[in-house]
Amino acid sequence: MRVHTLFRETWLPTDRATAFDFFCSPFNLERITPPELSFKVVEPPQGDIGEGSEIGYRLHLWGLGFKWRSVIRDWEPGYGFSDQALKSPYRFWLHEHRLSDREDGTWMTDKVSYSLPLQPLGEISHFLVRRQLERIFDFREETIQSIFSGEGDS
Repeated sequence: MRVHTLFRETWLPTDRATAFDFFCSPFNLERITPPELSFKVVEPPQGDIGEGSEIGYRLHLWGLGFKWRSVIRDWEPGYGFSDQALKSPYRFWLHEHRLSDREDGTWMTDKVSYSLPLQPLGEISHFLVRRQLERIFDFREETIQSIFSGEGDS
């Protein structure tokens, strides 16, 4: 199984606790995902989110509807967590979110490790998948910056 990695870093003009509270809400994921994906939380976590919480989503990509189910791992309140796909269009998906104090704000790092389905043929489409992921994360960063700078609704 070939695993690809997408890595992003950004500085946020807010404290780490506020950033963590924002990113651990699955409903904020709806806000920072491009609208054409029609991303919706369909099964929120039971009770407070934390280690082992499962969340169900629905989204559309390239005209196809998908169900996505993830589980929260590596829960470290105030500092980060990972979400791992249990069901998704990917063969493997692990998104690590990490936060640290930096320059009167918070440094956020995202590391996504993923593998495509239908190997080895799935690799043929990697350039399209990668381009789409880059676009999603570009939109995400722009929206997050708008929210935390006070330009977007919070």
